Amino acid sequence: MKTKLSVNVNKIATLRNARGENTPNLVEVAIDCERFGADGITVHPRPDERHITLKDVSDLAKVVTTEFNIEGYPDDRFMSLISDVIPDQATLVPDLPGVLTSNTGWNTKVNQSMLTELNAELRLKGIRSSIFVGTDLQNIEYAAKCGVDRIEFYTGPFASSFTKNREESIKEYLDASKLASELGLGINAGHDLSLENLGYFDSKIEGLLEVSIGHALIRDALYYGLENTIQMYQRLLK
Repeated sequence: MKTKLSVNVNKIATLRNARGENTPNLVEVAIDCERFGADGITVHPRPDERHITLKDVSDLAKVVTTEFNIEGYPDDRFMSLISDVIPDQATLVPDLPGVLTSNTGWNTKVNQSMLTELNAELRLKGIRSSIFVGTDLQNIEYAAKCGVDRIEFYTGPFASSFTKNREESIKEYLDASKLASELGLGINAGHDLSLENLGYFDSKIEGLLEVSIGHALIRDALYYGLENTIQMYQRLLK
């Protein structure tokens, strides 16, 4: 199966919020992303609503026809939102309030009890679960013990070292993805994937199901246009 591209539209909301009006219209942009070839839409509503708002999540849930993925720290507010919206996938990240961007994965051993309970709750609601992790093998083992459906690799370290030594940058992800597949975990990936490094990452990681890309894709759209940019990213995916 071809790796799916989920477009994170947080940056569109950031641009809209800068003027306090409804332009660009986030819902229209999400619909256009799907029309231009995106396989899904991702949002990460943060407690301060500095980009995606609770209303945005509700509005998008009514129109997204591909796959709707909601990321966030699984506090009571987030889980209540998930219960109201019932997205296709909920990606749990270990961000605390005030964090600028997701930049670390779960310690799944320490948080095993909580993650197991959350996954069971999501499964009862028919929502696929995914948790944000690094490449530590023990964390992947405990992710499987928590009963999650998928893991999402934090690919920031890969992206930062890619231009220096691409073979070295991918090495830990190869070992981690091999273990994940052996444990029956689906594999997603996200953070700093771009036109420069996405094709290489996708070609090397067996079992990669989905990538979630926002910042780099929206940046590239400023130069290439949104429709063309989405197609450029799609052509890089096997």
